[in-house]
Amino acid sequence: MLMTLIQKEIMHHILSVRFVALLLMCVLLIPLTLSISYRKYHQNLIDYQESVRRAQTEAKENPPNAQDPNTEVSKLFLKPTPLSVFVNGLEDALPTYLGMTRNGVRQSSTGLAQASVAYVLGNLDFLFIAGTVFSLLALLFTFDAVAGEREAGTLRISLSNSLPRDVFLWSKLIGGYIVFVVPFLVSFLFGLLLITWQGFPLGELKIALPVLGLTLISLLYIAVFFAIGVFISTYLDNAKTALIVAFTFWVFAVLVAPRGAFVIAKLVAPTRTQQSVYMEKNALRNNLKKDKDEKIWKKMVENMAETRTAAEGGGVAFNISLNDPAHQKRMDDIKGPIEEEFRLAFQNQADKIDRDYQREKERQEQIGEMISRIAPTSSLTYSAMNLTQTGKLKREIYFQTGERYYNQLDDTYFSEISDDALAQVIQVISQMDDSNDSPESESEKILPPPILLEPSFVETFRYSVVDVSLLCIFALAFTTLAFLKFFRSDI
Repeated sequence: MLMTLIQKEIMHHILSVRFVALLLMCVLLIPLTLSISYRKYHQNLIDYQESVRRAQTEAKENPPNAQDPNTEVSKLFLKPTPLSVFVNGLEDALPTYLGMTRNGVRQSSTGLAQASVAYVLGNLDFLFIAGTVFSLLALLFTFDAVAGEREAGTLRISLSNSLPRDVFLWSKLIGGYIVFVVPFLVSFLFGLLLITWQGFPLGELKIALPVLGLTLISLLYIAVFFAIGVFISTYLDNAKTALIVAFTFWVFAVLVAPRGAFVIAKLVAPTRTQQSVYMEKNALRNNLKKDKDEKIWKKMVENMAETRTAAEGGGVAFNISLNDPAHQKRMDDIKGPIEEEFRLAFQNQADKIDRDYQREKERQEQIGEMISRIAPTSSLTYSAMNLTQTGKLKREIYFQTGERYYNQLDDTYFSEISDDALAQVIQVISQMDDSNDSPESESEKILPPPILLEPSFVETFRYSVVDVSLLCIFALAFTTLAFLKFFRSDI
C-alpha cells in the first residue's frame, strides 16, 4: 500500500508545474554555478602563485629594511582551497597574506577591499543554491501536502477507507522527497563531471570525501525543509494560508535569523577593530623604545666617562673608533641585557593585547553562532564551510601558522635588530664588512614562510558534528510534530 501511494505521489509531482521549475533550477543553476566557481578558483590560484613569485623576487632584489618596525620582512600568502568551488565561505574575507613586521603580524587588505557592488548581492555558489533556493522549493513542494487535500475534500475520502494515517503521511514525505532529490543529484553529478573535465581534482581522496559529505548534508538539509513543509501543512486547513506561513518561515529561517544573530552579538559583546589593536601595539613599541634609548644612553655615557678617566689616568689618549672590536664588545655588553629586557617586555605586553582582542572576537562570534543555530540554514552553512575548509577551521590554521612564523622570526631575526641609532650605524658597517666576506644577503637570513597544513577529513567532520546533529534533530522533531498533529486532527 505504501509503495502504491508513493508512486501516486511521484506521478502527481512529476505532472505538476513545480517539477518543471525544479528541473530548470537544477539543470541551469548547479552545473553553471560549479563551472563559474571553478574558473574563479583557477584564477585565484594563478594570482596566488604570481604573488608568491613576485614576493620572492622582490626580497632578493631589494632586501627589506628591518630597522623600520613597520616594514614587512616576509609574507605568508593564503593559498586558495579547491573546495572553495562549492562553498566560498571566508575565502574572500581572509587577508591575502600576513606580513611579518617587528611590531607583529600585519594583515593585508582582503579581497573585499576592492569588491564591486555585486558583492552586496551575495555569492552564487553551491551552498547558496542548496541553502536558499532548494529550501524554498522544498517548502513549495510540501505546503499543500495535507492542507491541499483537506481543502479539496480528497483527504476525507482517502482516510474513509482502510488507509492508516501514518502510511498516508509517509507517502507524502517519501514520494515528494524522491521526486525532489533525483533531479538535484543528477544535475550535481553532471556539474561534478563538468568541472572534473576542466581540471578539478575530484579523483583525490582528500577532495572526494568532503564532496560526498557535502552532498549528504545537503540531502539532510532538504529533508529538514520537507519535514517543515509537511508540519505546516498538517496544522492548517487552507492551502493559501499554508503557503503564506511557509514563505514567512522561510524568510525568517533562511534570510533573517542567520544574519540577525550576529547583529545581536555585536550589540551584546562589542569588540575593538584590528587597526586599533595594531596602533596600540605600535604606540607600546614607541614608548618602550623611548625608555630603552634613555636607559642605554645613560649607561653608555657612564661607561664612556669611566673609560675616559681610566685612559687619562694611564696617560693614554682617549679615542673611540666604531670599527674597534673592543669598543663594539663594550657597547654590546651594555646594550645586550637592556635590549633583551625591553624586547621581552614588548613581546609580553603585545601578546596580552592580542589575547584580549582574540577573546573579545571569539566571545562575540560564539554568541552569534549560538543564536543563529536556531535556524537550520546556519547549521548547513557551518558544516559545509568546515568540510570544504573555507570556514573557521581554515581561518584558525592560517592565523596560527602566521603567529608561529612570527615567533620564529622574532627569535632568529628580529631579536638581533636594535633601535639604538649608534647600534644601527655599527650594524650597517658590520653588514658591509660581512657582504665583502660572504655572499649571503639580508633576505637569506630570513626564514622562508611555512606551508599551510590542510586538516584531515576526520578533523573537519569532527568540527561539523554539532551542526549535523542539529539538522538531524530538526528533521526528526518536525516530522514527529507533523505525525502527532495529523493523528489527532479531526478530518
